[in-house]
Amino acid sequence: MSELLQYVVTGLTTGSAYALVGLGIALIAQVTGVINFAQGQFVMLAGLLFAVLEEHQVPMVLAALAALAVTVLVGLALERLVLPRQAAGRTDQAIMLTIGASIVIEGIAFVTIGTEPKFARPFTGGEALRFGGASMDRQYVWVVGIAALVMLAVWLVLTHTRTGWAMRATAMDPDAARLSGISPSRMSLLVFLASAALGAIGGIVLAPLQSPDASVGIGLGLKGFAAAVIGGLDRPAGAVAGGLAVGVVEALASGYLPSSQSGFADGIAYAVLLVALIARPTGLLRRVTGERV
Repeated sequence: MSELLQYVVTGLTTGSAYALVGLGIALIAQVTGVINFAQGQFVMLAGLLFAVLEEHQVPMVLAALAALAVTVLVGLALERLVLPRQAAGRTDQAIMLTIGASIVIEGIAFVTIGTEPKFARPFTGGEALRFGGASMDRQYVWVVGIAALVMLAVWLVLTHTRTGWAMRATAMDPDAARLSGISPSRMSLLVFLASAALGAIGGIVLAPLQSPDASVGIGLGLKGFAAAVIGGLDRPAGAVAGGLAVGVVEALASGYLPSSQSGFADGIAYAVLLVALIARPTGLLRRVTGERV
């Protein structure tokens, strides 16, 4: 039982990062109809910049703020590139542009920073926390705590602010929102900036645990996409649930599969995605309804 608890704890912490990525993908998809396959690169870019600045002895808070700011600017540039295609009804082109942007961001990171992993200090020192036979590194506590606060903040914005109501109105009917005085293009810009910030926060808190390099973004983006689809692309809460589910299943597979087959654990997220699409095509948290004809 202690071994199982350890795997679940590890899965929930890793799943918190997947949830942040999936939440960003779900927000953009809901408001703009575009699947942002560059979301994982936001995580990579922020984590890599944070670790590089840390290696150059930049104070931790300043390094985190700088990484966050640069990543949000990249999100702004991506939105300016994607929006004209999406506004013209070419959602397929917009999605392809996010894939191309993902490859470009990774290539620039490889050329400018290099291929070697970078290392960042944990936010706090000390021994791992132990409970019920399981242990949790203190940095994992930061990951779970910050992810929970960010998700709570997103929920509060979406449900208790005018901006959040405008985003939800745009998601439901852009034309009706426009007639009500809401600018869909402004909502698109805000949601891209918010999603870039979500990815950046995930990258910064993960950097001390998983020494980032320029190649991690695509994998994180695909797992975040799996989380968003599993939970339901039109439900931000579903993306969070999907991320946690992917993290736990992946951790259990890594723990219980023979060591010679541990490499298959990375494919677990996509297997879960396939099963979810067959069993619950509308998402884990979406009620399946039928219409009598």
